[in-house]
Amino acid sequence: MRALLARRDTRLLVLARLIDMAGSNALWIALGIRVKELTGSNSAAGLTFFAFILGTLGAPLGGALVDRARRRPLLMVLNPLSALLVLPLLLMHDRHDVWVCYAVMALYGLASATTGTALTALTQTLVPPEQLGDANGLLQTLLQGLRLIAPLLGAGVLAAWGLGPLVLGDAATFVLAALLIARIRYREERPRAIRRTAAAQVAEGFRYIARTPALRQFTVAAVLAVMAFGFCESVYFAVVDAGLHRPPAFLGVLGSLQGTGAVAAGAVASTLMRRVGEGWTVVFGLVCAAVGFLLSAVPSLLAVAPGTAIMGAGLPWIIAGINTLFQRRTPADLMGRTDAALNVLIGIPESIAIAVGAALIALVDYRVVLAAMTVLTAASALYLATRTTRRRASVREEGAVQETAPPSATGRQSVS
Repeated sequence: MRALLARRDTRLLVLARLIDMAGSNALWIALGIRVKELTGSNSAAGLTFFAFILGTLGAPLGGALVDRARRRPLLMVLNPLSALLVLPLLLMHDRHDVWVCYAVMALYGLASATTGTALTALTQTLVPPEQLGDANGLLQTLLQGLRLIAPLLGAGVLAAWGLGPLVLGDAATFVLAALLIARIRYREERPRAIRRTAAAQVAEGFRYIARTPALRQFTVAAVLAVMAFGFCESVYFAVVDAGLHRPPAFLGVLGSLQGTGAVAAGAVASTLMRRVGEGWTVVFGLVCAAVGFLLSAVPSLLAVAPGTAIMGAGLPWIIAGINTLFQRRTPADLMGRTDAALNVLIGIPESIAIAVGAALIALVDYRVVLAAMTVLTAASALYLATRTTRRRASVREEGAVQETAPPSATGRQSVS
């Protein structure tokens, strides 16, 4: 980690990403609350986040743009544009202006997906391959810690001074992030020209995942996992109400426990990846999530509290492991489209799971939903564990063949 932070450009990149996410996380929670205040409708407030998710589905278009441009100059343009994008939220004064929020959030989702992909691609080229695990582990630690603070900050500022300061603050963080990225000294080579139709360029990221066994397997595991996590949006309200018999505000306590577990796990994510690899790091994260879901089904705070923390601990290991593997196994000129494809492949089932979870929690006992979540994450862990074991065995066998093969006529060992 010291070697990573000793690099000036890496410090600037991490700081830019942290500042960017700080403003966004504070604004997002405040927007949902503000829409609820203006309309009195939970559904209208929920549509705020749905509009954002809808915008992120345009990620493949953003990924194609990322692979056609140098990432640092692109981010220096995207961030100020995002700052301008949020300013129309200052015009939202009553329930008739809520459509402004939905329009901005949809565009915000597209901009956020494109910016996130560009940052992932820039990280891949800026950070040495052997330090990618350290970089992703550090980012997860900081971002999970930020999620403990930003929602409280957003809600507090909204209650005290209204939405305006949060909108202007978010715009300012975008500008500051652009300035930090502008100070990065790394100079990228101009991307090679892509002589394909726009549709073929967008599809290439999906094709690369499909034809690369490790990426394909991690994606399947991630899809199973996000379906389980998608149910969390509804089920933990029932855990607090029907299970613990506490008021809805107690969900904030569970959120803090989840965040605490995530921060602690994120701090050791890079060490874990160095010792066992990305595959087993993700498997351990999935096992933590399964155990956390199972404990949350017990109607006692003595089980739910540690279960929530354990579930939170699994998140940074899953995310950091997947991100690191994709960055190590993907060519730099394809990173944008591959990352965008992964985001869509995960985002669609997650959105469906959120909707299905909201419906299921009204029809069946919440413990049944938690049992289904446990099964999904356990199945994901088992699937990835078996594939990771086979992949390692295959690598060892190839190494043994190369070591014992007789010298060829040219003096090299045969690798056939």
